[in-house]
Amino acid sequence: MNRIQLSQLAVLATVAETASFRKAAEERGIAPSAVSHAVSALEASLGVRLLARTTRSVAPTQEGRQLLEKLAPALADIGMALDTLTENKTHPAGPLRITLPHLAAEDLIVPKLGAFLALYPDIRLELITNDLFEDIVEKGFHAGLRLGEHLEADMVAVRASAPIRGTIVGAPQYFERYPPPYHPHDLMQHRCIRRRFSSGRIYRWELERDGQAVVVDVPGILTLADQRLIRLAALGGAGLAFVFDQRVEQDVAEGRLVRVLEDWCPPFDGFHIYYPTRRQMRPALRAFVDFFRYRS
Repeated sequence: MNRIQLSQLAVLATVAETASFRKAAEERGIAPSAVSHAVSALEASLGVRLLARTTRSVAPTQEGRQLLEKLAPALADIGMALDTLTENKTHPAGPLRITLPHLAAEDLIVPKLGAFLALYPDIRLELITNDLFEDIVEKGFHAGLRLGEHLEADMVAVRASAPIRGTIVGAPQYFERYPPPYHPHDLMQHRCIRRRFSSGRIYRWELERDGQAVVVDVPGILTLADQRLIRLAALGGAGLAFVFDQRVEQDVAEGRLVRVLEDWCPPFDGFHIYYPTRRQMRPALRAFVDFFRYRS
């Protein structure tokens, strides 16, 4: 492989990540025609089609996906090495891309960003919020935040929150029409507000008592993607909601919502910051981890 191919591979990875020649050109600071030429020249030199192009979309072919999956760790390491040139041990600087769920961003990270960025003014922080469990190496992230129970063994995990508890709630007006459930199986007779993740998967309610775990694919005529909207719908009497307890503590205290099946909702592992074990930690990432780690 020559240096020209290395540059072309970097362009290919950017096109695949952004799904757009124009966006890739903007991100890399070059002309769209240069992006197209780089990809076409790489395909010609390798003798294989790497991107499937239509008038509306661009996506890797099977061969392109295989190539990018194998190259992702190496490209990420090259990017990290270049980023490290802009910073030193005493002065964290440069780009820092973090993937995390909206809830973690809203509750744990964003409220403290003013203090963090004032302390580290040369870090260029980008937060990408979604519910997908991203491959942070493949997607070009430096780290991510997810619930501890979902982390893989090859990741370093640093606790970012206390344990979290889910809770099932309904509005008083809802219980005027439906009796409270006393066992998870009773949920099948209720109107529940279901949640759809970014992946398209519908969340099945995971409950546990005395070591007995029950997973319920609850029925419902309403499906939402955001816990804030689910809470509002529950407040309006639309059905039972399963949300993080901290989201509805005040509503419960003031009588707007009522908890049910409390003994089936034990606490579980909270959010963790995670990053690959095999990489040397950049000063910017170390600053982020040290600042946002959970301290009881």
